[in-house]
Amino acid sequence: MGRLGVLLLNLGGPDKLEDVRPFLYNLFSDPEIIRLPSPLLQAPLAWLISSLRFKKSQENYKKIGGGSPLRRITEAQGQALRSQLQQNGHEAHIYIGMRYWNPFTEEAIAQIKRDKIEELVVLPLYPQFSISTTGSSFRLLNRIWESDPELQKIKYTVVPSWYDNSGYLQAMANLIEKTLDQVKDPSTAHIFFSAHGVPVSYIQEAGDPYQKEIETCAALIMQKLNRPNNYKLAYQSRVGPVEWLQPYTDIAIVELAEQGVKELVVVPISFVSEHIETLEEIDMEYREIAEHAGIETFARVPAPDTDPTFIQALADIVIKAQSSPAIAFADTIQPQKNTKLYPQERWEWGMTQSAEVWNGRLAMLGFLILLLEIWLGRGQIFQ
Repeated sequence: MGRLGVLLLNLGGPDKLEDVRPFLYNLFSDPEIIRLPSPLLQAPLAWLISSLRFKKSQENYKKIGGGSPLRRITEAQGQALRSQLQQNGHEAHIYIGMRYWNPFTEEAIAQIKRDKIEELVVLPLYPQFSISTTGSSFRLLNRIWESDPELQKIKYTVVPSWYDNSGYLQAMANLIEKTLDQVKDPSTAHIFFSAHGVPVSYIQEAGDPYQKEIETCAALIMQKLNRPNNYKLAYQSRVGPVEWLQPYTDIAIVELAEQGVKELVVVPISFVSEHIETLEEIDMEYREIAEHAGIETFARVPAPDTDPTFIQALADIVIKAQSSPAIAFADTIQPQKNTKLYPQERWEWGMTQSAEVWNGRLAMLGFLILLLEIWLGRGQIFQ
Protein backbone atom coordinates (compact mmCIF):
# COMPACT_ATOMS: atom_id res chain seq x y z
CA MET A 1 0.00 0.00 0.00
CA GLY A 2 1.46 3.37 -1.07
CA ARG A 3 1.80 6.66 0.72
CA LEU A 4 -1.82 7.71 1.44
CA GLY A 5 -3.25 11.20 1.23
CA VAL A 6 -6.77 12.48 1.90
CA LEU A 7 -7.88 15.69 0.20
CA LEU A 8 -10.77 17.39 1.99
CA LEU A 9 -12.67 19.79 -0.27
CA ASN A 10 -14.69 22.73 0.94
CA LEU A 11 -15.98 26.05 -0.27
CA GLY A 12 -13.75 28.40 1.69
CA GLY A 13 -14.60 31.73 3.25
CA PRO A 14 -13.02 35.13 3.88
CA ASP A 15 -10.73 35.07 6.90
CA LYS A 16 -11.07 38.82 7.47
CA LEU A 17 -13.24 41.67 6.22
CA GLU A 18 -10.86 42.80 3.48
CA ASP A 19 -11.05 39.28 2.00
CA VAL A 20 -14.80 39.51 1.36
CA ARG A 21 -14.70 41.28 -1.99
CA PRO A 22 -12.05 39.05 -3.65
CA PHE A 23 -13.76 35.97 -2.18
CA LEU A 24 -17.07 36.99 -3.76
CA TYR A 25 -15.30 37.66 -7.07
CA ASN A 26 -13.81 34.16 -7.03
CA LEU A 27 -17.20 32.68 -6.16
CA PHE A 28 -19.17 34.37 -8.93
CA SER A 29 -16.42 33.78 -11.48
CA ASP A 30 -17.33 30.10 -11.32
CA PRO A 31 -19.75 29.15 -14.14
CA GLU A 32 -21.22 26.45 -11.88
CA ILE A 33 -22.58 29.25 -9.65
CA ILE A 34 -23.91 31.57 -12.38
CA ARG A 35 -24.32 30.05 -15.83
CA LEU A 36 -24.08 32.56 -18.67
CA PRO A 37 -24.41 32.18 -22.46
CA SER A 38 -20.77 33.20 -22.99
CA PRO A 39 -17.69 32.69 -20.79
CA LEU A 40 -16.60 36.22 -21.80
CA LEU A 41 -19.37 37.61 -19.59
CA GLN A 42 -18.29 35.71 -16.45
CA ALA A 43 -15.47 37.96 -15.22
CA PRO A 44 -17.30 41.30 -15.77
CA LEU A 45 -20.41 40.00 -14.03
CA ALA A 46 -18.36 38.58 -11.14
CA TRP A 47 -16.65 41.95 -10.74
CA LEU A 48 -20.01 43.74 -10.76
CA ILE A 49 -21.65 41.44 -8.23
CA SER A 50 -18.69 41.48 -5.88
CA SER A 51 -18.51 45.27 -6.11
CA LEU A 52 -22.22 45.69 -5.37
CA ARG A 53 -22.44 43.07 -2.68
CA PHE A 54 -19.26 43.12 -0.63
CA LYS A 55 -20.28 45.90 1.80
CA LYS A 56 -23.48 44.10 2.78
CA SER A 57 -21.55 40.86 3.13
CA GLN A 58 -18.94 42.57 5.25
CA GLU A 59 -21.68 43.73 7.61
CA ASN A 60 -22.84 40.12 7.98
CA TYR A 61 -19.31 38.93 8.71
CA LYS A 62 -18.90 41.67 11.31
CA LYS A 63 -21.81 40.11 13.19
CA ILE A 64 -19.92 36.82 13.55
CA GLY A 65 -16.53 38.23 14.49
CA GLY A 66 -15.18 39.75 11.29
CA GLY A 67 -14.51 36.66 9.20
CA SER A 68 -15.46 33.09 8.44
CA PRO A 69 -14.46 30.32 10.87
CA LEU A 70 -14.63 27.78 8.05
CA ARG A 71 -10.87 27.42 7.51
CA ARG A 72 -10.15 26.97 11.21
CA ILE A 73 -12.90 24.38 11.62
CA THR A 74 -11.98 22.49 8.45
CA GLU A 75 -8.34 22.31 9.55
CA ALA A 76 -9.48 21.01 12.94
CA GLN A 77 -11.60 18.39 11.18
CA GLY A 78 -8.56 17.38 9.14
CA GLN A 79 -6.42 16.98 12.26
CA ALA A 80 -9.15 14.97 13.99
CA LEU A 81 -9.57 12.77 10.92
CA ARG A 82 -5.82 12.09 10.77
CA SER A 83 -5.83 11.04 14.44
CA GLN A 84 -8.90 8.85 13.96
CA LEU A 85 -7.41 7.11 10.92
CA GLN A 86 -4.22 6.53 12.88
CA GLN A 87 -6.23 4.95 15.72
CA ASN A 88 -7.86 2.72 13.10
CA GLY A 89 -4.46 1.62 11.83
CA HIS A 90 -4.19 3.88 8.78
CA GLU A 91 -1.46 6.49 8.37
CA ALA A 92 -2.55 9.34 6.11
CA HIS A 93 -1.54 12.87 5.18
CA ILE A 94 -4.53 15.25 5.25
CA TYR A 95 -4.84 18.17 2.84
CA ILE A 96 -7.38 21.01 2.72
CA GLY A 97 -8.46 22.33 -0.68
CA MET A 98 -10.85 25.30 -0.72
CA ARG A 99 -12.61 26.26 -3.93
CA TYR A 100 -12.78 30.04 -3.57
CA TRP A 101 -10.33 31.08 -0.85
CA ASN A 102 -7.15 30.07 0.96
CA PRO A 103 -5.91 27.41 1.08
CA PHE A 104 -6.95 26.95 -2.55
CA THR A 105 -7.34 23.52 -4.10
CA GLU A 106 -4.38 24.24 -6.38
CA GLU A 107 -2.17 24.81 -3.31
CA ALA A 108 -3.23 21.47 -1.82
CA ILE A 109 -2.43 19.67 -5.08
CA ALA A 110 1.01 21.26 -5.20
CA GLN A 111 1.70 20.00 -1.66
CA ILE A 112 0.43 16.53 -2.55
CA LYS A 113 2.98 16.42 -5.37
CA ARG A 114 5.79 17.61 -3.09
CA ASP A 115 4.89 14.92 -0.53
CA LYS A 116 5.01 12.27 -3.28
CA ILE A 117 1.61 10.85 -2.37
CA GLU A 118 0.96 7.55 -4.15
CA GLU A 119 -2.68 6.96 -3.21
CA LEU A 120 -5.27 9.69 -2.74
CA VAL A 121 -8.86 9.77 -1.50
CA VAL A 122 -10.73 12.95 -2.49
CA LEU A 123 -13.45 13.62 0.06
CA PRO A 124 -15.74 16.67 -0.32
CA LEU A 125 -17.10 18.02 2.94
CA TYR A 126 -20.51 18.25 1.29
CA PRO A 127 -22.63 15.22 2.28
CA GLN A 128 -24.90 15.72 -0.75
CA PHE A 129 -23.66 16.12 -4.32
CA SER A 130 -24.45 19.29 -6.26
CA ILE A 131 -22.96 20.55 -9.49
CA SER A 132 -22.39 23.90 -7.75
CA THR A 133 -20.27 22.46 -4.91
CA THR A 134 -18.77 18.99 -5.34
CA GLY A 135 -19.26 19.14 -9.11
CA SER A 136 -17.41 22.43 -9.41
CA SER A 137 -14.44 21.14 -7.41
CA PHE A 138 -14.31 17.91 -9.40
CA ARG A 139 -14.33 19.80 -12.69
CA LEU A 140 -11.41 21.90 -11.50
CA LEU A 141 -9.49 18.83 -10.33
CA ASN A 142 -10.21 17.03 -13.58
CA ARG A 143 -8.66 19.92 -15.55
CA ILE A 144 -5.62 19.94 -13.26
CA TRP A 145 -5.15 16.17 -13.57
CA GLU A 146 -5.50 16.13 -17.36
CA SER A 147 -2.75 18.74 -17.72
CA ASP A 148 -0.23 17.16 -15.35
CA PRO A 149 1.40 13.78 -16.20
CA GLU A 150 2.95 13.63 -12.74
CA LEU A 151 -0.47 13.71 -11.07
CA GLN A 152 -1.70 10.99 -13.41
CA LYS A 153 0.71 8.58 -11.73
CA ILE A 154 -1.22 8.90 -8.45
CA LYS A 155 -3.81 6.21 -7.79
CA TYR A 156 -6.84 8.21 -6.69
CA THR A 157 -10.54 7.83 -6.03
CA VAL A 158 -13.28 10.33 -5.23
CA VAL A 159 -16.29 10.17 -2.92
CA PRO A 160 -19.13 11.88 -4.83
CA SER A 161 -21.50 12.00 -1.85
CA TRP A 162 -22.04 10.34 1.52
CA TYR A 163 -25.43 11.63 2.67
CA ASP A 164 -26.56 8.07 3.48
CA ASN A 165 -23.49 7.02 5.49
CA SER A 166 -24.72 5.38 8.70
CA GLY A 167 -22.12 7.07 10.92
CA TYR A 168 -22.92 10.52 9.56
CA LEU A 169 -26.65 9.93 10.01
CA GLN A 170 -26.05 8.77 13.59
CA ALA A 171 -23.92 11.83 14.35
CA MET A 172 -26.70 14.11 13.11
CA ALA A 173 -29.35 12.17 15.05
CA ASN A 174 -27.26 12.46 18.23
CA LEU A 175 -26.84 16.22 17.82
CA ILE A 176 -30.57 16.66 17.19
CA GLU A 177 -31.43 14.51 20.23
CA LYS A 178 -29.23 16.60 22.54
CA THR A 179 -30.84 19.82 21.36
CA LEU A 180 -34.34 18.33 21.38
CA ASP A 181 -34.01 17.26 25.01
CA GLN A 182 -33.23 20.85 26.04
CA VAL A 183 -36.50 22.40 24.83
CA LYS A 184 -39.69 22.69 26.90
CA ASP A 185 -41.56 19.82 25.26
CA PRO A 186 -39.18 17.44 23.43
CA SER A 187 -42.01 15.21 22.22
CA THR A 188 -43.90 17.91 20.31
CA ALA A 189 -41.16 20.28 19.12
CA HIS A 190 -41.07 20.56 15.33
CA ILE A 191 -37.79 19.48 13.72
CA PHE A 192 -36.92 21.88 10.94
CA PHE A 193 -34.22 20.93 8.42
CA SER A 194 -32.73 23.89 6.55
CA ALA A 195 -30.57 23.09 3.51
CA HIS A 196 -28.71 25.42 1.20
CA GLY A 197 -30.86 25.93 -1.88
CA VAL A 198 -29.97 25.74 -5.56
CA PRO A 199 -31.85 27.05 -8.61
CA VAL A 200 -34.60 24.74 -9.82
CA SER A 201 -32.95 24.68 -13.26
CA TYR A 202 -30.02 22.74 -11.77
CA ILE A 203 -32.42 19.94 -10.93
CA GLN A 204 -34.74 20.03 -13.93
CA GLU A 205 -32.28 20.90 -16.72
CA ALA A 206 -28.89 19.68 -15.50
CA GLY A 207 -29.98 16.55 -13.66
CA ASP A 208 -28.43 17.64 -10.36
CA PRO A 209 -29.21 14.92 -7.73
CA TYR A 210 -28.96 17.42 -4.87
CA GLN A 211 -32.67 17.73 -4.05
CA LYS A 212 -33.22 13.97 -4.02
CA GLU A 213 -30.16 13.40 -1.82
CA ILE A 214 -31.20 16.15 0.62
CA GLU A 215 -34.74 14.78 0.93
CA THR A 216 -33.49 11.22 1.39
CA CYS A 217 -30.92 12.38 3.94
CA ALA A 218 -33.51 14.15 6.10
CA ALA A 219 -35.75 11.07 6.06
CA LEU A 220 -32.85 8.79 7.01
CA ILE A 221 -31.81 11.06 9.88
CA MET A 222 -35.37 10.96 11.23
CA GLN A 223 -35.26 7.15 11.06
CA LYS A 224 -32.05 7.15 13.10
CA LEU A 225 -33.52 9.64 15.57
CA ASN A 226 -36.59 7.43 16.05
CA ARG A 227 -38.68 10.12 17.72
CA PRO A 228 -42.38 10.89 17.08
CA ASN A 229 -41.74 14.55 16.19
CA ASN A 230 -43.02 16.06 12.97
CA TYR A 231 -40.38 17.48 10.65
CA LYS A 232 -40.10 19.77 7.66
CA LEU A 233 -37.37 20.40 5.09
CA ALA A 234 -36.85 23.84 3.57
CA TYR A 235 -34.14 25.66 1.59
CA GLN A 236 -32.25 28.81 2.53
CA SER A 237 -29.87 31.33 0.94
CA ARG A 238 -31.69 31.97 -2.32
CA VAL A 239 -30.52 34.93 -4.38
CA GLY A 240 -31.47 36.54 -7.68
CA PRO A 241 -34.61 36.52 -9.81
CA VAL A 242 -34.65 32.82 -10.74
CA GLU A 243 -36.75 30.15 -9.06
CA TRP A 244 -34.95 28.24 -6.31
CA LEU A 245 -35.89 25.02 -4.56
CA GLN A 246 -38.91 25.42 -2.32
CA PRO A 247 -40.20 25.69 0.32
CA TYR A 248 -38.05 28.66 1.32
CA THR A 249 -36.82 28.62 4.92
CA ASP A 250 -38.03 32.09 5.88
CA ILE A 251 -41.52 31.51 4.45
CA ALA A 252 -41.78 28.00 5.90
CA ILE A 253 -40.99 29.29 9.40
CA VAL A 254 -43.86 31.79 9.22
CA GLU A 255 -46.23 29.13 7.89
CA LEU A 256 -45.38 26.75 10.74
CA ALA A 257 -46.02 29.54 13.24
CA GLU A 258 -49.41 30.18 11.61
CA GLN A 259 -50.18 26.47 12.02
CA GLY A 260 -49.61 26.77 15.76
CA VAL A 261 -46.05 25.48 16.08
CA LYS A 262 -44.37 27.03 19.13
CA GLU A 263 -41.05 25.19 19.32
CA LEU A 264 -38.60 24.75 16.43
CA VAL A 265 -35.46 22.63 16.52
CA VAL A 266 -33.53 23.85 13.48
CA VAL A 267 -31.09 21.48 11.77
CA PRO A 268 -28.54 22.83 9.23
CA ILE A 269 -28.60 19.66 7.16
CA SER A 270 -26.27 20.52 4.26
CA PHE A 271 -23.54 22.08 6.41
CA VAL A 272 -20.92 20.15 8.40
CA SER A 273 -19.15 23.26 9.76
CA GLU A 274 -20.32 26.43 11.43
CA HIS A 275 -20.05 29.39 9.05
CA ILE A 276 -21.98 32.43 7.79
CA GLU A 277 -25.13 30.49 6.85
CA THR A 278 -25.47 28.96 10.32
CA LEU A 279 -24.06 31.69 12.56
CA GLU A 280 -25.65 34.70 10.87
CA GLU A 281 -28.40 33.61 8.51
CA ILE A 282 -29.99 30.94 10.71
CA ASP A 283 -29.02 32.12 14.19
CA MET A 284 -29.82 35.79 13.59
CA GLU A 285 -32.02 36.39 10.53
CA TYR A 286 -34.26 33.32 10.80
CA ARG A 287 -34.42 33.51 14.59
CA GLU A 288 -35.76 37.06 14.29
CA ILE A 289 -38.33 35.95 11.71
CA ALA A 290 -39.42 33.10 13.97
CA GLU A 291 -39.80 35.31 17.04
CA HIS A 292 -41.83 37.89 15.13
CA ALA A 293 -44.05 35.10 13.79
CA GLY A 294 -44.81 33.81 17.28
CA ILE A 295 -42.35 30.93 17.65
CA GLU A 296 -41.50 30.74 21.35
CA THR A 297 -38.48 28.40 21.17
CA PHE A 298 -35.92 28.56 18.38
CA ALA A 299 -33.26 25.96 19.19
CA ARG A 300 -30.53 25.43 16.62
CA VAL A 301 -28.71 22.10 16.34
CA PRO A 302 -24.94 22.67 16.03
CA ALA A 303 -23.06 21.65 12.90
CA PRO A 304 -21.03 18.43 13.33
CA ASP A 305 -17.64 20.23 13.28
CA THR A 306 -15.29 17.83 15.14
CA ASP A 307 -17.97 15.71 16.83
CA PRO A 308 -16.30 12.32 17.50
CA THR A 309 -19.07 10.27 15.87
CA PHE A 310 -18.89 12.48 12.79
CA ILE A 311 -15.09 12.23 12.56
CA GLN A 312 -15.32 8.45 12.88
CA ALA A 313 -17.83 8.51 10.02
CA LEU A 314 -15.36 10.44 7.85
CA ALA A 315 -12.66 7.91 8.69
CA ASP A 316 -14.96 5.04 7.73
CA ILE A 317 -15.76 6.78 4.44
CA VAL A 318 -12.05 7.16 3.64
CA ILE A 319 -11.25 3.53 4.47
CA LYS A 320 -14.18 2.24 2.44
CA ALA A 321 -13.25 4.42 -0.55
CA GLN A 322 -9.67 3.19 -0.44
CA SER A 323 -10.75 -0.44 -0.67
CA SER A 324 -13.54 0.06 -3.25
CA PRO A 325 -13.26 0.34 -7.04
CA ALA A 326 -11.78 3.71 -7.97
CA ILE A 327 -14.08 6.52 -9.09
CA ALA A 328 -12.51 9.16 -11.36
CA PHE A 329 -13.41 12.85 -11.53
CA ALA A 330 -14.80 12.37 -15.03
CA ASP A 331 -17.13 9.63 -13.76
CA THR A 332 -18.99 12.15 -11.61
CA ILE A 333 -19.13 15.35 -13.66
CA GLN A 334 -20.71 14.13 -16.88
CA PRO A 335 -24.28 15.44 -17.23
CA GLN A 336 -26.99 12.83 -17.29
CA LYS A 337 -28.61 11.78 -20.53
CA ASN A 338 -30.81 14.40 -22.19
CA THR A 339 -29.57 17.20 -19.93
CA LYS A 340 -27.42 20.17 -20.86
CA LEU A 341 -25.25 21.98 -18.33
CA TYR A 342 -24.24 24.66 -20.80
CA PRO A 343 -26.69 24.77 -23.73
CA GLN A 344 -24.99 26.68 -26.54
CA GLU A 345 -26.35 27.82 -29.86
CA ARG A 346 -24.03 28.24 -32.86
CA TRP A 347 -23.42 31.93 -33.57
CA GLU A 348 -24.50 33.17 -37.01
CA TRP A 349 -23.96 36.70 -38.32
CA GLY A 350 -26.80 38.77 -39.73
CA MET A 351 -30.50 38.95 -38.95
CA THR A 352 -30.73 35.27 -38.04
CA GLN A 353 -32.61 33.46 -35.33
CA SER A 354 -29.31 32.66 -33.57
CA ALA A 355 -28.28 36.32 -33.56
CA GLU A 356 -31.68 37.36 -32.22
CA VAL A 357 -31.36 34.84 -29.38
CA TRP A 358 -27.90 36.08 -28.41
CA ASN A 359 -28.85 39.76 -28.76
CA GLY A 360 -31.83 39.12 -26.55
CA ARG A 361 -29.65 37.42 -23.96
CA LEU A 362 -27.17 40.28 -23.91
CA ALA A 363 -29.96 42.84 -23.63
CA MET A 364 -31.49 40.87 -20.78
CA LEU A 365 -28.11 40.68 -19.06
CA GLY A 366 -27.80 44.46 -19.28
CA PHE A 367 -31.24 44.82 -17.74
CA LEU A 368 -30.39 42.37 -14.98
CA ILE A 369 -27.25 44.31 -14.14
CA LEU A 370 -29.37 47.38 -13.38
CA LEU A 371 -31.47 45.36 -10.95
CA LEU A 372 -28.72 43.32 -9.31
CA GLU A 373 -28.43 45.54 -6.26
CA ILE A 374 -32.09 44.95 -5.44
CA TRP A 375 -32.08 41.23 -6.18
CA LEU A 376 -28.80 40.54 -4.41
CA GLY A 377 -30.15 42.05 -1.24
CA ARG A 378 -32.63 39.19 -0.81
CA GLY A 379 -30.32 36.49 0.40
CA GLN A 380 -26.91 34.92 0.66
CA ILE A 381 -25.25 32.44 -1.62
CA PHE A 382 -22.39 30.35 -0.28
CA GLN A 383 -20.92 33.22 1.71
